[in-house]
Amino acid sequence: MGKKKFLTWSLLLLLLVSTALFGCSSDESSEEGGSEGGSSEEKTLIFGRGGDSVSLDPIAVTDGESFKVTKNIFDTLVNFGEQDTEIEPGLASEWTPSEDGLTYTFKLQEGVKFHDGTDFNAEAVVKNFERWAAGDGEKFPYYGSMFGGYGDDEGHVIESVEATGDYEVVFTLKRPQAPFLKNLAMSPFAIASPTAVEEAGDSFGDNPVGTGPFKFVEWKRNDTITIEKFDDYWVEGEPKLDQVVFRAIPDNSARLNALLSGEIDLADGITPSDAGTIEGDDNLQLFERPSMNVGYLGMTVTREPFDDPKVRQAVNHAIDKQAIVDAFFEGRAEVAKNPIPPVISGYNDSIEDYEYSPEKAKELLAEAGLEDGFDMELYAMPVPRPYMPDGQKVAEAIQKNLADVGINAEIVSFEWATYLEKAANGEADAFLLGWTGDNGDADNFLYALLDQDNVGTNNYTYYESQELHDVLIKAQSEVDEDTRNELYMQAQEIIHEDAPWVPLAHSTPLLAGGKNVINFKAHPTGSDKLASVDLE
Repeated sequence: MGKKKFLTWSLLLLLLVSTALFGCSSDESSEEGGSEGGSSEEKTLIFGRGGDSVSLDPIAVTDGESFKVTKNIFDTLVNFGEQDTEIEPGLASEWTPSEDGLTYTFKLQEGVKFHDGTDFNAEAVVKNFERWAAGDGEKFPYYGSMFGGYGDDEGHVIESVEATGDYEVVFTLKRPQAPFLKNLAMSPFAIASPTAVEEAGDSFGDNPVGTGPFKFVEWKRNDTITIEKFDDYWVEGEPKLDQVVFRAIPDNSARLNALLSGEIDLADGITPSDAGTIEGDDNLQLFERPSMNVGYLGMTVTREPFDDPKVRQAVNHAIDKQAIVDAFFEGRAEVAKNPIPPVISGYNDSIEDYEYSPEKAKELLAEAGLEDGFDMELYAMPVPRPYMPDGQKVAEAIQKNLADVGINAEIVSFEWATYLEKAANGEADAFLLGWTGDNGDADNFLYALLDQDNVGTNNYTYYESQELHDVLIKAQSEVDEDTRNELYMQAQEIIHEDAPWVPLAHSTPLLAGGKNVINFKAHPTGSDKLASVDLE
């Protein structure tokens, strides 16, 4: 090749390279996104929360911190609406109930894959329900709570689950269950890969495999859980993010500071007193979660002296609930008098709350033979929860109220998973806890939390009442909404008189995020699906 020809080709090559480099630079600057910057960076959302998950097997847990993650790894047969509990298609594209309410036929989405590459189909649905029904209250507490038991238990609502085609499943019930579809939409009843469950055994909760928008990557206990985009997700265009990191930051101030400094993109459990700080920062946005919860003080009725209803009523009179709401919720909660919030159909507003009266509390204690009071332990939550932003401070306020009537309460606490386990085992005299509704139905509060079927699972108080049980089962089986509401009002009257709880507050939980967080919708159940969330 001659020298002149060589130079010509060299100049041409140089021009092409320069053009290519300029083009890359231009593309990069025009496609900036994600919390890290340019298009070469993955869009990673860091979600700061108050505590770690207990397990990532959704059927094995009852805590919101676990569902916050599993909601994004798994899908359910039917979904709730974006910010409500109306039923929409999920892994089932359509469903048909029989006129008598005893069978439901589901048509399933086709072409859906689990994260391990196996097929989602009717047989997978059957195997999940067979697994759950073969369990017990210790292994799968929510199943028994929502479907009346396991296997051959008399109260077990589900008679059978059959695959009547590759993508058709028929559920047969022993009796009608009004909230059946809403139960199926709950996070615990997400469909797991049967292959992965069989391979992992008891460790499935450490290696979860679903069909959801994100797949599991890594869990550093009490620190972070990382999930990443599932490229074969069956919903077109989702997820928008490449990765989500759930970071446990138990201290409220530390979590807020991490948000202010840009270490995290979203923060759950914002205390009401910090709302002004968020609203005053142009780089941040405040989110209100639609309220559907209750925070309460539970008393374990199998432990003396809480086996006496007079003592439980005395504790109700001893606690200044309005002062607690004023001091710790900053106007973003209302005082609770019932176990269900007013937004739930069937709420009994005619019930007259126990007034704050140390004098009445002392009178009841004297009638119970405890005029000199007694000693007890009071469990205080170690993590902020949507229904109680600062459990320790609430416990201290209750401790002072109880001291005023002669009750000496020693505050104790444990790591979150241990706290839940000990309370569920009936080891607490009294404990602070709460509940965010899973499906918007009164059954999910009253039956799940206070029925004798659920003692030792979600009924941590060990309260049993055959009268209440009969009313709640009748309400479950009743399809007429007005009749159901009357039954639930009656149930609340029974609970109010027996007083296993001190209902404290119905809160409006707060979250905050950077202005770069797009399309985040806080769900009333507390389980937020992040498939449509993006970063700019």
